[in-house]
Amino acid sequence: MRKNVIFAAAAVGMLASCSPKELKLNEKNIDKIVEAMTLEEKALLVTGVGMDSGSEGLSATIGAQAELVPGAAGSTHAIPRLGIPSVVLSDGPAGLRINPTREGDENTYYCTHFPIGTLLASTWNQELIEQVGESIGNETLEYGADVLLAPALNIHRNPLNGRNFEYYSEDPVVAGKTAAAYVRGVQSNGVGTSIKHFAANSQETNRTGVNSIIETRALREIYLRGFEITVKESDPWTVMTSYNKINGTYTSEDKELIENILRDDWGYKGTVMTDWYGGTDVNAQVWAGNDMLQPGRPTQYQGIIDGVNNGSIDVADLDRNVKRILNLVVRTPRFKGYQYSNKPDLQAHAAVTRQSAVEGMVLLENKNNALPLSKDVKNVSVYGLTSYDMIAGGTGSGNVNRAYTVSLLDGLKNAGYSVNEAIKSEYSSYLAKCEAEKKAAPAGDPLASFLPPSLPTEYVPSAATIASSAKSDDAAIITIGRISGEFVDRTVADFNLSKEEKDLISSVSKAYQALGKKVVVVLNIGGVIETASWKNIPDAILLSWQAGQEGGNSIADVLCGKESPSGKLPMTWPINFTDHKSSENFPRAEAFELDLSTFMGTEKVEKEPVETYDWTNHKEGIYVGYRWFDKAGIEVSYPFGYGLSYTSFEYSNIKLENDGKNISISVDVKNSGAAVGKEVVEVYVSAPAATMDKPVQELKGYAKTAKLAAGESETVKVVIPIADLASFNEAASAWEVEAGNYKFNVGSSSRDIRVSSEIEIAAQSEKVSDVMKTVAWK
Repeated sequence: MRKNVIFAAAAVGMLASCSPKELKLNEKNIDKIVEAMTLEEKALLVTGVGMDSGSEGLSATIGAQAELVPGAAGSTHAIPRLGIPSVVLSDGPAGLRINPTREGDENTYYCTHFPIGTLLASTWNQELIEQVGESIGNETLEYGADVLLAPALNIHRNPLNGRNFEYYSEDPVVAGKTAAAYVRGVQSNGVGTSIKHFAANSQETNRTGVNSIIETRALREIYLRGFEITVKESDPWTVMTSYNKINGTYTSEDKELIENILRDDWGYKGTVMTDWYGGTDVNAQVWAGNDMLQPGRPTQYQGIIDGVNNGSIDVADLDRNVKRILNLVVRTPRFKGYQYSNKPDLQAHAAVTRQSAVEGMVLLENKNNALPLSKDVKNVSVYGLTSYDMIAGGTGSGNVNRAYTVSLLDGLKNAGYSVNEAIKSEYSSYLAKCEAEKKAAPAGDPLASFLPPSLPTEYVPSAATIASSAKSDDAAIITIGRISGEFVDRTVADFNLSKEEKDLISSVSKAYQALGKKVVVVLNIGGVIETASWKNIPDAILLSWQAGQEGGNSIADVLCGKESPSGKLPMTWPINFTDHKSSENFPRAEAFELDLSTFMGTEKVEKEPVETYDWTNHKEGIYVGYRWFDKAGIEVSYPFGYGLSYTSFEYSNIKLENDGKNISISVDVKNSGAAVGKEVVEVYVSAPAATMDKPVQELKGYAKTAKLAAGESETVKVVIPIADLASFNEAASAWEVEAGNYKFNVGSSSRDIRVSSEIEIAAQSEKVSDVMKTVAWK
């Protein structure tokens, strides 16, 4: 498979004897190194070392490159004669993903599984997310990797995107600031990140071929804005382009996206790499400024050499890309000779993941203060398959090889509760039966371990068992679970609860509530599900998300009242899936047969192009998420920014100041309840709309209080640059702040505004590159 590259690498080694010994890479001689490199060495450096899959054709799968750090996603070529080491790239974003064991080695190399992206975003706490990043970055450093392929921050255009679990929000401010905090934390260890997937990776269906058709304003304001925030606030070492096309061009081949917007408009100085096997035209990728092609194929290596020799690749473009990669190399621990220990402090990191998970859990319902569980509750009935087999996170590249996962059952026991053993026995027997009946994956199928598995049909104990348990136990907890994973989008059936799940909630609630006992539903899920039809049945609903390896302990901490929930939703929960405007133009995964040629290098059969598969019109424009629901006046199950607490908060004394550059907002927040708690203060802005259509309001900033005791107050301050209030005028290719009165709405969710104030702002305008113009809908 690697004959061409192996031959080239051998040739590079032969040159070592005749190269100047003193010429070795350092931070100050990169130009000289590039001048000294042969064409073959340059071609090697911009293409990765390849995968250990044994298949030249493998495409769009999970990376695995074993030479330096077993299980790492990939690496760059070393050029020893010039002092250029390999750089190791490893998957994230819920933690470092490497192999936990190694052949002939009795040591283990487990990593910490942190909460998924939706949970981290639900904390609305940048300081906490930075701490999570610091822990992940430390494991990256101590296990010998140089760049973590994370975070992922694409927009939740639609609830059915299969990869929403590792993305953050429907809002670019939440997405960008969450990602920026993560990047700052990871890179504080002296290792790099790769923000992904740049850009508009809105679906998994045909993700390597779909053409995302997006008008320029929506592209700038919604799909690129989060990346812009992350680049400007955290300086990620690398950016990873996405698989899809935008308006007809693959992102890794789009010079307007990479050079004009990312570099010229935003001032980015780092390295750009492809996603694994992304794009099709190596000449276009080199020209576009996509510096590094991962994981690397012999055909790409040879294509670059041929392209330079025949004039289809300008050597100046290749040299530019090589310089950017060398600038990355000199920043890495491997270049600096760091002696990694292979022994990060996993115990300390487990404490970090446990606490971060607590703060991102969202209390959706809490009738008559059903939570925290009263001190009288000692014996608990636990229902639902994922109570016993908790889902820690997503599958695919977002999976983490951890040493353990704490189930809800174990978390409750650790918190001092007694669990109904008879019910446990029934679930254990059912799960064992389902495991025995599971069909084995086809032999030799390289996708089998990557595709999201299916959960068994939910188990509903008999009416007699439920009735007996209701008499003997003090409360019931029901867990509803969903698998999260890349490669495929979710189905509408996955969005809705199954008949068995509804029957379980209904029958358990009826039996326990008849005896005056509480029923709590825990949602062990990665994305939005339907809740409107059943949310009034149980006494409380706790959205625990997929909380990492300490999930069971984190949930128990909230249920027992050790911690008060303070998470807020980073996306809207609709009453019906079809209430989302984007549902008119989003693929129904159940309608498309999984095309293995999307993932494998087999020859595709030519088919008639199909809408939402070969192309997807983003006809909703800027009206994604709450922007649409507010504009259309549609009721929702839970609004953007929503989340209850075990206490209550009062807002007062709003003040606005305009210094000509920033608007400073301050507001007093008082804990008016009886429990300790934190509050997220959300700042929405309603802008004048004389010259352009505008959303009803848009989130422009937020902050989270410290823990406030009952009666305690804090003055919360949020500073918003006036430039951030701009809308994008495509005709002028400019960000424009319209002159007039701006209303600042401060509240606990997008539909729970507590205080408001207006201030006059003068007009501003900033010209940017006139590129990526709107194209006609297909």
